[in-house]
Amino acid sequence: MDLALAEAALAQQHDDVPVGAVVVDADGAVIGRGHNRREIDQDPLGHAELMALRSAAEAAGSWRLDGCTLVVTLEPCPMCAGALVGSRIAGLVYGAFDEKAGAAGSVWDLLRDRAALHHPEVYSGVAASRCSGLLSDFFAAKRSDPHG
Repeated sequence: MDLALAEAALAQQHDDVPVGAVVVDADGAVIGRGHNRREIDQDPLGHAELMALRSAAEAAGSWRLDGCTLVVTLEPCPMCAGALVGSRIAGLVYGAFDEKAGAAGSVWDLLRDRAALHHPEVYSGVAASRCSGLLSDFFAAKRSDPHG
């Protein structure tokens, strides 16, 4: 999770919501990294999870990420949860719960939906206070900045 938090800090440097993600293979080697890039790229698909999955698929030479685990600081949204199912990723580890748009147990549970074609193992709440604290601090600063 420390590596995902470091990625989240990179997102914050370009004034994006500080969410970071890494993909590790079955041996524990990091094969993909990503952080939110919606603001800097003006890309609605610029979520940390998608950036990390794309990076991992390139490194693996395959869109199938069997045996890999995505570690992300915030519970994935429906779009990212769908990408996890589509990539055939084996596991998801996330930190902060997203009570507004979470799709891995909070609002929805797309990863465990019986209609899903693939069901990754999910581990939630890992370093949750650190992950949620980073997000809370970011949004508190936004609310107090008259130009933000």
